[in-house]
Amino acid sequence: MPREPSETAGDADVDISRVEALARVRFLLLDLGCTDQEIDQAVEDDALDLLVVDRILVPADHRLTQTEVAERTDIPLDVAKRFWRALGFLDVGEDEAAFTDMDIEAVHIFQSLVAMGLVDLDTAVQMARVIGSSMARIAEAETAPGSTPILMGSGDSILDADAFAAQAGASIPGMARLLEYVWRRHLQAATRRAMLHRARGSDEGIRPVMAVGFADMVGFTMLSQHLGDEELAAVVARFEELAHDTVVALGGRVVKMIGDEVMFIVQTATSAAQIGLSLAEAYAGDELLSDVRVALAVGPVLVKDGDFYGPVVNLASRLVGVAHPGTVLISDEFRQALREEGTTDIDTRPLRTRTLKDLGRVQMWKLIRAGTEPGADSRRTMRWERLGEVLRELDELRERGESVMPRRGAGSVPVEPGGGDPVGS
Repeated sequence: MPREPSETAGDADVDISRVEALARVRFLLLDLGCTDQEIDQAVEDDALDLLVVDRILVPADHRLTQTEVAERTDIPLDVAKRFWRALGFLDVGEDEAAFTDMDIEAVHIFQSLVAMGLVDLDTAVQMARVIGSSMARIAEAETAPGSTPILMGSGDSILDADAFAAQAGASIPGMARLLEYVWRRHLQAATRRAMLHRARGSDEGIRPVMAVGFADMVGFTMLSQHLGDEELAAVVARFEELAHDTVVALGGRVVKMIGDEVMFIVQTATSAAQIGLSLAEAYAGDELLSDVRVALAVGPVLVKDGDFYGPVVNLASRLVGVAHPGTVLISDEFRQALREEGTTDIDTRPLRTRTLKDLGRVQMWKLIRAGTEPGADSRRTMRWERLGEVLRELDELRERGESVMPRRGAGSVPVEPGGGDPVGS
């Protein structure tokens, strides 16, 4: 069903604008290889904006089927499909002309990496999987509501097609150059880390020793039940910003953000301790966010596809689940590492051992800055209690509103005292 035009679409000025916009878009699409019949059909289907997106982002003079791609690249069809899926693209029919010269070039790059012996087939496919996953996330972030003016359309496919065409021509090449710049910088850092690891005498197959940390925002589930979409998005954005800035500024690296949790790694226990304490302090002093729980562990880790695995990661993840708001928990091994590194501005306090899932009894320590008074955490506890009171008041206001709303509606059925939906009671 065609989308409704804007409220002013009947005005003469808007009609003229649509005619002019259609003329510009038609000229562009013809230059990109479309036919007048394809353009007219897109206008009739109210999908001209979608046609413009397809042709600008994946330009092609002609389209190919997957069989034709396999023939032109001399690659087995099953291998081509495996590579395609690894990149995260949906399967297409064998007779569907969905591929372009860009796909041919990508397959040639894939083949050359294997042919030069840089990677074997399985490794190349796994690399494609990581690239596809990362690029998909970047693309989703770029097209999220409010993230770019290009996608803040009017609802009229002709006007939106014209607006996208006008802005995308400049923004897309710039974004491509930015992605390459960031990739080169990160590749430089990752290669240096790998070379330094080998230079320290580590044999192949020996896992690097890293400090691993998790920070988890307290009460996020409860907050998400009381906030609208915009408010919740603001909370998540602020959480990610504060976590990323704090970790990176102190020499660490954010591995991933998982909603209300951040995982980070760093070379030394001392650096991890500074990051952990700084995270707890930063969130305690932020007006928008609640406190965080932080947990740290250190030891050998398995590095795979940009992520980290192993018992040390599992231990830090389990510890953060039992930490109190605003506190930093560490493992016994982490405390020993701090001693070996000669850290003097950080103290630890013993806590009772806890049984952690899949890990058994674990001795835990609370991390504090040297000279911290025993009651220094009281303001965080009070702050968390105040947040709980606010949420309870919101609950009461919502319940009052729900009880009043039916009485105001015309023809509404009176609510009996003590009545209501038993599911929500």
